[in-house]
Order: sequence, then C-alpha cells, then structure tokens
Amino acid sequence: MSTLDELRQLIRTTFDVDPSGFDPDKSILEYGLDSLALTEFLFAAEDHFGVDLSERDATVTTLGGLAELIERKRATAPAAAVPTSSSAG
Repeated sequence: MSTLDELRQLIRTTFDVDPSGFDPDKSILEYGLDSLALTEFLFAAEDHFGVDLSERDATVTTLGGLAELIERKRATAPAAAVPTSSSAG
C-alpha cells in the first residue's frame, strides 16, 4: 500500500470521512476539515508512520505533499525507527 493510500485510510478511521474523492493536490482544508482537524490528523500520521512532522513546512496541507514529506522522512530515518508493514494495523 502506498503512503498516499495509507493517509486516505487514516482519514477514514480518524474522521469517518470517505477520502476516495480527495484530490491529492488539493488542500484537505477544502474538504471541510479545519486547522484543528488538520493538526489532529498530523498527530495521527506521526503515530501511524513513526515520523516527526513537527518541522514540516506549514504549507503542507495536501495529501500528496504530506505523503511526499513522510516518504522523505522515512527514507532518511534510521532503519530501527521505521515501522514495518507487519506492525501497521
């Protein structure tokens, strides 16, 4: 499963929203989620992917941008810090 697909699943479980129609290049704020929900989602993404997103560019509000950021963080993380797919629920 791609990082983008995992983020879509995370939106579904976090907010009970069907993200299948979300354009990955459009801000998730345009789909009715507010900045507080975005913050909650980012915390959920940090937990899910095992990365620190606190130093992200504040303009990263799209699923595509967030997926790219997570992939970069995972690529540069020590191997022990990257969760394996078997540990993801």
